[in-house]
Amino acid sequence: MNKDETLKSLELAEIEINRLVEKAKLFQGNVKADDKFLPIELRESKLGEWFYSDGQKLKALSNNPLECMSNIEQLHEDLHKRYEEMYTIYFGEEESGGLLSKIFKPRQKVLTDSERKLIDEEYASMQKTATELSGEIARLVRRLVAVSEEKINSL
Repeated sequence: MNKDETLKSLELAEIEINRLVEKAKLFQGNVKADDKFLPIELRESKLGEWFYSDGQKLKALSNNPLECMSNIEQLHEDLHKRYEEMYTIYFGEEESGGLLSKIFKPRQKVLTDSERKLIDEEYASMQKTATELSGEIARLVRRLVAVSEEKINSL
């Protein structure tokens, strides 16, 4: 594990979080199915890939409390769940067609006022979750900066 690579991974994770929130904001407007807004699996995101591999090694750092890592994990999971819920509301569940039809040709349904309100509420919650997640990542970054490179490299 390399300190610079770890810090870069966290920087990329921050960018990914912001992009996901930006995508979710589009659910409040008019998203076309061609825009590739499919939810991605938690572990397939950049943060997830890093967190469930090298990120786990950071639990061994003496200045990094375990609740930091569990908070990051929980908030990241919540962020993806909220996005997926918004996606499902926006494109709906199709009665006919299999999984491939949902992946390749999601169709926007006409949203009711209550569904639009629900999307707005989910988006507000997603923004709050993203802010909290960014805060936890920032705390982790500060802890990593305070630790010697040798200590991180030895993990």
